[in-house]
Amino acid sequence: MKDHEQRLIDRGIRVTAVRLLVFQAMLTHPSAFSLADLEEKLDSVDKSTLSRAIRLFHEKLLIHSIDDGSGSIKYSVCDSACSCRLDDLHVHFYCTRCKHTRCLEQIAIPSVSLPPGFALESVNFVLKGLCDKCSKSRKC
Repeated sequence: MKDHEQRLIDRGIRVTAVRLLVFQAMLTHPSAFSLADLEEKLDSVDKSTLSRAIRLFHEKLLIHSIDDGSGSIKYSVCDSACSCRLDDLHVHFYCTRCKHTRCLEQIAIPSVSLPPGFALESVNFVLKGLCDKCSKSRKC
């Protein structure tokens, strides 16, 4: 428990019982999660409190957001060393069968050369297909 509290403190987040509860729920989620996923897991916490926690955690770089094209923004807990700079970004994978989104932290987003005058601020790199579990159960 102290480790989780320290991670919040390290990101400049004041520890409260609800924030700690939300963060612990985020850590136990097996893949990227949405606000709806957290609402289901934490049915005793109201939606506005969850939204505020997500916004704060995102601003303080405790979590990063993923637009996987599913229609709802997903989130994933950042590594302790992550500062969410462009060189920290990684590829995400969206499974079209089970609808889970996973961070592929071992695969860096490829660098691209932009035309003169363009300034890159963020990158969203999502691969889509079948995850390892779904591809094994696929009937050919």
